[in-house]
Amino acid sequence: MKGVRKILFLNQSDMKKIITMKDAIDSIDEAYKLYEKKEFLMPQRMQVSNNLNTLLLMPCFINQAIGTKIVTVFPQNTPLPTLHSLVILNNPRTGEIQAIMDGSFLTGFRTGAIGGSAIRHLAAETATKLAIIGTGVQGLYQAIAACTERRMTDIYLFNRTRDKIPQFKKELQKWIGTDIRIHTVLHAEDAVKEADIIITATNSYEPVLPDKQELYKNKIVIGIGSFQKEMQEFPDALYKTAEHLFVDSEDAIKETGDIIIPLQKKLIHRDSIIHMSNYIVNKEKIILNREKSIVFKSTGMALFDIVVANFIYKKAVKKNIGIRLSFS
Repeated sequence: MKGVRKILFLNQSDMKKIITMKDAIDSIDEAYKLYEKKEFLMPQRMQVSNNLNTLLLMPCFINQAIGTKIVTVFPQNTPLPTLHSLVILNNPRTGEIQAIMDGSFLTGFRTGAIGGSAIRHLAAETATKLAIIGTGVQGLYQAIAACTERRMTDIYLFNRTRDKIPQFKKELQKWIGTDIRIHTVLHAEDAVKEADIIITATNSYEPVLPDKQELYKNKIVIGIGSFQKEMQEFPDALYKTAEHLFVDSEDAIKETGDIIIPLQKKLIHRDSIIHMSNYIVNKEKIILNREKSIVFKSTGMALFDIVVANFIYKKAVKKNIGIRLSFS
């Protein structure tokens, strides 16, 4: 058909050539500005389940793009991955499909960038030591983002399954080099007490950090793993030291146990929760007390996916990266 454009297909390898972690963090900050100004349309994610298997659809409109992330979660998919995902971008004026790209890489990378944005805006400039609790794919991107935003000298790794750590360390050093000292610890507390920045990246149903208030003074704690009401990575002690609790979206308040449970226990109050979008746009209105801990909780949203995907698409077109596909 005349005038029909070809669709750009981008795999993980293509995307890694295009976007840096700094690019992704900048894109997350742009998404926060859109969120604060309400310059987007984003319905609740649509979910269809068949027994244990789930299909998720996450659409979003912004002025520059229309996009949808499609995710399947098949828990008993062994030996295949549990999760498969792709992102479709449409032209905001014509509705034409512009691009299809690897949704799994995009999700991991942009979630790393969400943590990186929190470090950019909330962590002390002098922070040099990082703790990663959970050495899966998400922990990897969180570590990369932290090293992008602060000059790290030491990284402390804890994972309940210790045999996963050597491969994680090897992969991390491909991204950050070998100058930063990487330590494997036996207990989460060993990592927490050394770190300035603590990041949890697990799917735990019980706190993965020690329940000791004295460990969290003058530290930032970032939680990006747990995403359901029953899940919880943070201990009660953390909330008792936190003057401010930041979230990436309203969904983080409604959907995650790390917010719901302490609200129910009255460890925190609703008016102490701050949206990152508000803080980035109106930073002068909030004073951070460095004698307390700073807590940030993320569950992600389609707006992040589409802003980052649109950045990747534009750079791919400019650099002539990817494969052009046609339905005709």
